[in-house]
Amino acid sequence: MEHRPGYLILGEFANCSTLPDNLKSLQIHMQKAAQLMGAHVVQSLFHKFNPYGLSGVVVIKESHFAIHTWPEYQYAAVDLFSCGKMRHTIGFKYLAKVFGSKKLRVTKIKRG
Repeated sequence: MEHRPGYLILGEFANCSTLPDNLKSLQIHMQKAAQLMGAHVVQSLFHKFNPYGLSGVVVIKESHFAIHTWPEYQYAAVDLFSCGKMRHTIGFKYLAKVFGSKKLRVTKIKRG
């Protein structure tokens, strides 16, 4: 039997001029990005740090989709782990537009 856990896709969003600082706004954008990629959202949890920064995880049937923001550095890190085929480029481009990111670097790592 072939073992195929999936892929971890890392998105680094730099020079972000419009990073959300509102939990609900970020949650809505992450869920929309997940849906644009073809994922099926199960549940999500987000947290706001003091004085700034947000982290969140969207649990998807295909695995998970997580984000951590550093507004003081105009930077966000997004991780997508998927055990199925996903249209990650569509979701990452959507987030880049929302964040006003002028530099997006994507790295794909095979797991398993």
